[in-house]
Amino acid sequence: MKVSQMNEVNVKIKRINPDFNNIELPVYSTPDSSGMDIRAALMEDLYIHPGEIILVPTNLSVEIPQGYEIQVRPRSGLAIKNGIGVLNSPGTIDADYRGEIKIILFNFGKIDFKISSGDRIAQIVLSKVYTVKFIESGDLSSSTRGEGGFGHTGHD
Repeated sequence: MKVSQMNEVNVKIKRINPDFNNIELPVYSTPDSSGMDIRAALMEDLYIHPGEIILVPTNLSVEIPQGYEIQVRPRSGLAIKNGIGVLNSPGTIDADYRGEIKIILFNFGKIDFKISSGDRIAQIVLSKVYTVKFIESGDLSSSTRGEGGFGHTGHD
């Protein structure tokens, strides 16, 4: 059963600088992918040194429908092979943001990592956002876990 068209949401995307029109727009790699690869838009190669944080431009801005966000996530291949991650993962692009999408990358590895224009640097996922209305209360219902926090789910 194919359901992908039922879940399709239209999102406007704009290229900021026509010098980078040759760079592929975000696209799903397979029919069942949840994330789309997003690519660097650079005038010259960038190097991320071990322990360094850089902000990588993509030359893209988007108009996300109200009630949605785009999450920026690391690419597993870059993480396992090169130690490259998205520092604030998942990063959030809010529906009212219209500026350029830039990706915060961090080199967790031990050697310099080169990024060239057009390289796939992260993945983006469109996600539904629910608004919360907190209702202050003097008591909460009990649960099996209770107040057990970090590492207290019963597994060692």
